[in-house]
Amino acid sequence: MYVLLVASAFNSLTQRVHAELRDHGHRVAVELALPGAPLADAVRAHRADLVIAPMLRTAIPEEIWADRTCLVVHPGPVGDRGPSSLDRAIQDGEPRWGVTVLQANAEMDAGDVWASVECPVPPVGKSDLYRGEIADAALEAVLLAVERFASGTYTPQPQAAGRARPLLRQEERRIDWESDSTADVLRALRAADSQPGVRDELFGGEWFLHGGHREERLRGRPGELLATRTGAVCRATADGAVWIPELRARRLPGGPAAPKLPATLALADRLPPLPEVPAPPDSGPHRRTWSDIGYHEEGQAGFLSFSFPGGAMSTAHCRRLLDAYRTARTRPTDVLVLGGGRDFFSNGIHLGVIEAAGDPAEESWANINAMNDLVEAVLTTTDRLVVSALGGNAAAGGAMLALAADEVWCRSGVVLNPHYRLMGLHGSEYWTYTLPRRVGPALAERLTAEALPLSAAAAHGLGLVDRMLPCPPGDFAAETERLAVRLAGLPATASRIAGKKAARERDEALRPLAAHREAELALMRRTFFDPDAPYHAVRRAFVRKERPAATPPHLRGPG
Repeated sequence: MYVLLVASAFNSLTQRVHAELRDHGHRVAVELALPGAPLADAVRAHRADLVIAPMLRTAIPEEIWADRTCLVVHPGPVGDRGPSSLDRAIQDGEPRWGVTVLQANAEMDAGDVWASVECPVPPVGKSDLYRGEIADAALEAVLLAVERFASGTYTPQPQAAGRARPLLRQEERRIDWESDSTADVLRALRAADSQPGVRDELFGGEWFLHGGHREERLRGRPGELLATRTGAVCRATADGAVWIPELRARRLPGGPAAPKLPATLALADRLPPLPEVPAPPDSGPHRRTWSDIGYHEEGQAGFLSFSFPGGAMSTAHCRRLLDAYRTARTRPTDVLVLGGGRDFFSNGIHLGVIEAAGDPAEESWANINAMNDLVEAVLTTTDRLVVSALGGNAAAGGAMLALAADEVWCRSGVVLNPHYRLMGLHGSEYWTYTLPRRVGPALAERLTAEALPLSAAAAHGLGLVDRMLPCPPGDFAAETERLAVRLAGLPATASRIAGKKAARERDEALRPLAAHREAELALMRRTFFDPDAPYHAVRRAFVRKERPAATPPHLRGPG
């Protein structure tokens, strides 16, 4: 069938629906619902068999749904209605939730049901849940609804009753630091992550708090800032403390939206002297305090985990991860696993930190070189096997970081975007070496030019991914550990390691890694330091959440 996706943005769920419908043989196009754009005319022009709205902040106009079947993906169980469904589920502590695919009609979220799938609600942030359990349930429901629609025999079921709940506003999200427990604070923070954040006051200014993690030991006067850790701040609650990784300044009247930044960078000179409290050395999977980088061993396998908000890696993130990688390489292991967490693997350089820098060109240059140093360290590791374990999505330089490893393992729900073009960049991270090495020059050129998302299954079929793990998000780390320990114990692993140095030397003789880096960075530097290069405007629009004027051409044609 020809399926048209109508969405407010080409976000993670819309990308996954796009990629997996294509995997199932459907032709898929996208139209963004933008202010002032005649959506009805655009939909009619496509002459699609079916319209699906994976993520739509506004109602579908009657002239569209009265003319054709339009299916809306609602992140809530049957009967739940309203724009803050997932936020309320987390804030209310719901143990289970679900996704409903319903037919658009005159009443928001009240249409006949084509499919509904339940899912658990683990104690994670909203964005993590949305890309994990909710996205898995949504895809199952969407594929079932599409199958039922295509059959021509299925009759959707009316909703017997429903509960419409209003938008969850900041007044309801507000944290009372004097009386709220750590559990209450975490629910509020997780329900607002990554948007809209929880509005609060700090040092005479208004900020939106993004992200929240429990602290086990530090205590203080409720509301007081106690310490810092790798850019995050620790704030006391009524019975404990939480780590808050990111802050966003409140938008000034008439001004642009501010980017989310590491908390200490956002506060800058307002932040009083606080102790920098590193995570305890024991930072394995069962650690009881938050850390964005951790390492542990099991048998002959080492596991270097990292989790940066939004998958964005600043210059500081890259340098700290490189230091941790070099330390991990000193350990007597045969397999080293990078990643393994349940959310984003990496999306490359940190556009928010770059945008906030006094000189964005210089910060872009520092960031890309730090990313390259990290990727180079992975590529030149010849004394053990390196595995990239993607429990969540990866894009741009983050996807290329994954490809630097000997093997790439992906959870089945992962979406990959191995391209840079939409940010106005040629790209670096040695992609001109690693991507053709995986898929050949012709396919590498097509992937970077088309700039479309790939499902884990599609990436596996193309050779970008070596192993796909069909498991829930919460099981990925344990499954990765089991497989890595087994890989380390295989007799063939020793011979593979023995052959790595010779293979690297052969590739180096054909074209040195330094030559790839020099050629890539020459183009990147030219873009970074050209004030008229599109990259600067595109970056600014991305960071400040500016809507495009029209649907990008590469999404409008059915693929």
